[in-house]
Amino acid sequence: MQRSIKLLAPVLLGLIIWLLPAPQGLSSATWTYFAVFAAVVLGLVLEPVAPALIGLIGVTLATVLRIVPMTPGKLPSAGEAIKWGLSGFSNGTVWLIFAAFMFALGYEKTGLGKRLGLTLIKRMGKKTLGLGYAVALADLILAPFMPSNTARSGGTIFPIIKNIPPLYGSTPENNPRGLGAYIMWTALATTCVTSSMFLTGLAPNVLAQSLVEKTAHIQLGWSQWFISVLPVGAILFLATPLLTYLIYPPTQKTSENAPIWAGEELRKLGPITGREITMGLLAVAALLGWIFLKSSINSTTVALAAVCVMALTKVVTWDDIIRYKQAWNVLAWFATLVTMADGLKRTGFLKWFAEAAAAHMQGFSPTAMMIGLVILFFVSHYMFASVTAHVAALLPVMLATAMAVPALNMQVVSMLLCGSLGIMGIISPYGTGPSPLYFGSGYIKSREFWLLGLVFGAIFLGVYLLVGFPWILMRG
Repeated sequence: MQRSIKLLAPVLLGLIIWLLPAPQGLSSATWTYFAVFAAVVLGLVLEPVAPALIGLIGVTLATVLRIVPMTPGKLPSAGEAIKWGLSGFSNGTVWLIFAAFMFALGYEKTGLGKRLGLTLIKRMGKKTLGLGYAVALADLILAPFMPSNTARSGGTIFPIIKNIPPLYGSTPENNPRGLGAYIMWTALATTCVTSSMFLTGLAPNVLAQSLVEKTAHIQLGWSQWFISVLPVGAILFLATPLLTYLIYPPTQKTSENAPIWAGEELRKLGPITGREITMGLLAVAALLGWIFLKSSINSTTVALAAVCVMALTKVVTWDDIIRYKQAWNVLAWFATLVTMADGLKRTGFLKWFAEAAAAHMQGFSPTAMMIGLVILFFVSHYMFASVTAHVAALLPVMLATAMAVPALNMQVVSMLLCGSLGIMGIISPYGTGPSPLYFGSGYIKSREFWLLGLVFGAIFLGVYLLVGFPWILMRG
């Protein structure tokens, strides 16, 4: 019954919007497209079926109805409609996401990700606070190369750290606050920070980059993103394990057995293999290429070249690649979302909305408007169970609203909005990919999880506005 309601709700929303008269200034075709888009967004929030299927249904419906013009004011032909419908699959950033998922697969298949995490625990895990920093550092090392924080934190970090609390008698049923709750929250909060620090640290970051380019015609490169978020990221990364230790303190203050356990696990892994070395070298080479070759080689080209070398050197096999359903699913998902967001612009909806919103913002200073947009964008994440859905639904609207105000620096606005995507995931048990894993571990009670989300969300947003805003504004 619950799934039936979730299936019916997006359809009803789309029909209701479609049946309402189009607002003044919008054509019936544009209003129809908005009805389809709204239904897709609600479907992404409720997820009655796979998100990629929801996006594909939305694109297909808009293509069948031919409501997205390729030339302003002109009904598209059937060929033009399908060309628009498939345009997301030719988007370079979508393939960058896919390639980065292949990096995650390489870390998993070679065992390099597990080795890195265990090594850090062995070196830093004697004290509970040190263990918290070891978990955080493991995530930081993986973040530039793993765009899925679900794969990074949920698939690599979580399976390692879940073995540690029981060593001290801390289980979800017995003494969860002993050690387990502290480690779980530290891991989740840290991955939210690292997800904001790197363009490739969170898959929706790359989607946002693409939408900014399509909507505001502004390019946000890897190094520009990193430098813009660096002060906030460094502060929050260094502070998060300690803040958790103070705000949500563990009763177990030492963890002397954790390094022993990690050492035993490392011994089982044996010496580092040639495949692990190759994977590490390829990851470093890709990172250097993204930073230093951006003017001559597209970042997607660098990533795809690395994937080809991974396959040729047997770091991963071609069978591994074609069996990696998550990557292909994300490819279809993001391609359709990029297309749907592009449709808002092509139909003229964003222009209309921006002009209407800007008319209500007259009298506010540029600084107040930028801060207001960031706060609204951040807090509205309570309504979304996916950062991807949040980006697809709200980022184009926020950008269009800002573009309608001549005094605003769109480079600054774009970076401010995009830089908040990772840290906003902390606010709820469904705020980002790994959240359900840590919430479902049972170490943190529901009430505590919501309260911690509120407290850390306020801290993250406060630091972002107090430190990040002036820094990004200064850089221009």
